[in-house]
Amino acid sequence: MKSFFLSVAVFSIVSINCFAQKIISVEDIWSKYAFMPASAGGFNAMKDGLHYTDLEKEGDFDNIVKYELKSGKKVAVLVKGADVKVGDKTINISDYSFSPDETKLFFSTESEGIYRRSSVETNYVYDIKTGKTMPLSDNGKQMFATFSPVGNKVAFVRANNLYIKNFDNGKEIQITHDGKNNEIKNGWADWVYEEEFSKANYFEWNADGSKLAFVRFDESKVKEYSFDEYNNNLYPDKVTFKYPKAGEDNSVLSVYVYDLAGNKTTMVDIGKETDIYIPRIQWTTDKNTLSLQRMNRLQNKVELMYANATDGSTKTILSEESKTYIDITDDLIFLPNNKGFIWSSEADNYNHLYYYDNTGKLVNQITKGNWDVISFNGYDEKLNTLYYISTEQGQINRDIYSIKLDGTSKKRLSTAQGTSSADFSTGLKYYVSSYSNANTPPVYELHSADGKLIKVLEDNAALKAKMKEYSLSTKEFFTFKNTDGVELNGWMMKPKNFDATKKYPVYMFAYNGPGSNECNNAWETFDFWWHSLLNQEGYMVVCVDGRGTLGRGREFKHCTYLQLGKLETMDQIDAAKYLGALPYVDKSRIGFQGWSYGGYMASLLITKGADYFKSTIAVAPVTNWKWYDNIYTERFLRKPQDNKSGYEDNSPVNFTKQMKGNFLLIHGSGDDNVHYQNSMELANALVKNNKTFDFMTYPNKNHGIYGGYTRTHLYNKMLKFVKENL
Repeated sequence: MKSFFLSVAVFSIVSINCFAQKIISVEDIWSKYAFMPASAGGFNAMKDGLHYTDLEKEGDFDNIVKYELKSGKKVAVLVKGADVKVGDKTINISDYSFSPDETKLFFSTESEGIYRRSSVETNYVYDIKTGKTMPLSDNGKQMFATFSPVGNKVAFVRANNLYIKNFDNGKEIQITHDGKNNEIKNGWADWVYEEEFSKANYFEWNADGSKLAFVRFDESKVKEYSFDEYNNNLYPDKVTFKYPKAGEDNSVLSVYVYDLAGNKTTMVDIGKETDIYIPRIQWTTDKNTLSLQRMNRLQNKVELMYANATDGSTKTILSEESKTYIDITDDLIFLPNNKGFIWSSEADNYNHLYYYDNTGKLVNQITKGNWDVISFNGYDEKLNTLYYISTEQGQINRDIYSIKLDGTSKKRLSTAQGTSSADFSTGLKYYVSSYSNANTPPVYELHSADGKLIKVLEDNAALKAKMKEYSLSTKEFFTFKNTDGVELNGWMMKPKNFDATKKYPVYMFAYNGPGSNECNNAWETFDFWWHSLLNQEGYMVVCVDGRGTLGRGREFKHCTYLQLGKLETMDQIDAAKYLGALPYVDKSRIGFQGWSYGGYMASLLITKGADYFKSTIAVAPVTNWKWYDNIYTERFLRKPQDNKSGYEDNSPVNFTKQMKGNFLLIHGSGDDNVHYQNSMELANALVKNNKTFDFMTYPNKNHGIYGGYTRTHLYNKMLKFVKENL
């Protein structure tokens, strides 16, 4: 009997050890990157529609291997990584792209980031036939290096000027000569365009590579912003760049077309008014016709214009106006043979696709319904078919669809509930899909354009197996109505071993900026594990998308116009009230954390919402919109002089007297986006009102606050604050 009980005891201990669930740490998430999902990097579908290339490891090097699409059979090794050399230097080819004619490969190395979408790097070109590797230029690093459609030339920016490298004769041609730091930028957008119009490179090849259009930014009258960098020198280094705050002067733009054959540059007529935006230039399928989008300062009128590349004359093809604002997208596609163009618009309250003829006359509305087209992926002329992603399966989901140009034969290509995206190959014969849902890491698959599965590229089986080693809560979606009767989307993650008879503290988090979403049925790599860690510590985690967010039509998205922060704050307070009424929530321990616009919300909720939130954490917050850039701010609030109440009535710096709870303020001193100034001014206002708060500065860190152990430090700081104050 004694030996039997001993055996049982030993077995029990072994069982507990075998099935004990692992504990998540901040270090696991942000230092070890232990939960990073795999992706389908290195994959390229080829133009012939029969083959694809992928990376294959051989010793210390990656080879680029050609495979047959249908069978997956290896056809050839296109490039041996060990052979890609310049002198004695071997070039890493883990990231590569083909020239348009697929005779050359392009590699970028030694990249140095500038702002969000710009960087300088050293580029190399590899000739597949000869096996030779050559630097793009020996005269310094380049920006935005782009092959011409023919593949024998590359255009790039260096030191604010535009260049073309001709591989036929090896010559490097300088197109502009007046580029100057903080004054003139050719082919490269100024800071505010890059950030708010999501575009940094402003030059475009025409269809046959005979002409290059570009935009010149004269930012000489734009005011400068500067901050110190601390690099262990006797005196700090100073970073100075042009940043137009709300109501201030913008760059003055001009548009040009350079003709390679005649070595001639022609100015395009964009009108006499200079206080405008040119958010996009794009060649039509006619090699002599450039399109450009001209937008007024208020951003409530946009004109699509055609420019004659020979003489620079322009005519307006389409004009659209709004009582609020118009979003700029990359949905414009021109049909071959001057058969017109496809354009997206919120004209019927939801974002849909429209087909116009080449004169700007509406032919037909392509997509219709009480849902939004989120992205337009392309048009296949041979099949007369468009591909797009929409919210038709619900506001929290994203699905891939195809449809004919006349709006018929709509087909859902994605099959599972959740979020799907599609990266189409040249010619739109194939696409790589990425599918995930709130509780499932992404799966990458290769499909033919009709949606048929060809090959699973990555299923993240290893990560899914790893997840079973942890006691993880599932993300549960819910809806509730705010005090105005508007239904809002939310999700929650309950603590492990949840007991409905107990009461739990709640950690809320949101972004809630105009046209954004956080309540998505999609995998969130870092946030999922951070929120699971909080579950592990006994906290409920809840996110609510308030009014102004995406996927519910124009009226819902635009309802915050002229009063940013007002309705969003009310909605988060209503969410706290709703949660506080649940039997398993401790309403005296509800907190909130947000970053950027979410940090703005956190700052409002600890002041205006102080009766409902015990603690909040604001990371890199805007604290008064007059300190933010003009394109973003004026889009939603107009100029400060035209909407004083819109700027002041919802600025946290003006409500610090109302603060009651615990507040952690975090900012990077090198934030070029939401300036450190915002947090310093908020701190100043808090001190004036004798309010106690915690403040953490990350020296030299930008808006993302990352690098080395920075994120680990930041999240450990937040975890400590939550455990002590919530």
